[in-house]
Amino acid sequence: MMNLSFARVSKYVLGVTIAGFMAACGGPSAESKLDTPTKGTIKISVDETYQPLIEAELKVFHSQYPNTNIIAEYKPEADCFKDMFADSARMIIVTRDLNAEEQDYFKNIKIRPQSLTLAMDALALVVNKENPDSVFTMEQVRKIMNGTYEKQFQLVFDNQNSSTVRYIIDSINGGKPLPANTMAAKTNPEVVDYVAKNKNAIGIIGVNWISDTNDVRTINFISKVTVCALRADNYTEFVKPFQVYIATRAYPLTRTMNYVLKEPYQGLGSGFASFLGSEPGQKIIGRFKLFPKRLNIVFRDANLK
Repeated sequence: MMNLSFARVSKYVLGVTIAGFMAACGGPSAESKLDTPTKGTIKISVDETYQPLIEAELKVFHSQYPNTNIIAEYKPEADCFKDMFADSARMIIVTRDLNAEEQDYFKNIKIRPQSLTLAMDALALVVNKENPDSVFTMEQVRKIMNGTYEKQFQLVFDNQNSSTVRYIIDSINGGKPLPANTMAAKTNPEVVDYVAKNKNAIGIIGVNWISDTNDVRTINFISKVTVCALRADNYTEFVKPFQVYIATRAYPLTRTMNYVLKEPYQGLGSGFASFLGSEPGQKIIGRFKLFPKRLNIVFRDANLK
């Protein structure tokens, strides 16, 4: 566990030189051309907040296509983008699309990456079981995140370069830094463990870590902490990050799950991308309580008798 000094987290991850990119971003090698949508080996980088979900996706994909081997590395979102620009990852799965600077880079090297929003995602706030405060308005959440709330909480994130940190600073704090006592716990499971041991801590994690109630790991997490209910601006109901509230944005801490694929031919990256957007891939997303964007889902009111 380490203290974070959050002056400002950059929106951009072009941390290496364009010259370095140009050297690394030539056309596919003879070896890389050997892979096809249903055969071969590639590496992908995945935002670590999606680890349980993508592990499940890969398990099904590999079982359907036994001649494939997709090696996934789970890491902070900023590192995923660096991997793509350095050509060490064919595909990245992250919480945002390419920004203007990144799009310009690809135009300059005459490569057209593929990107697609796969799902609506959310961040969950978790507190210690003994903490009486687990219901917040968005006004209160904003004050907690910028350190002006009447009660001081210990904010705990997974990593100082993570997508959760970027989202809170950009979308909730309006670019302002997080409180000076904010902590980084390295991984989502460590966030949960820290909150379980510290009464005044609030953890911020990806919702798919606590959503698969058939998973022993999820059951263990839920038993350790309390998931907070939030009330969005202009709403009257306090809700937890359940699927329907993510879809309707009645739950306020929503974001998107996207893939970005850098593959100038129809290779294994294209095959996995197609699977993620297909009905089987989208149903797995739904199982983890994210809202699938590529399925036609209709919500209807029902009277329970």
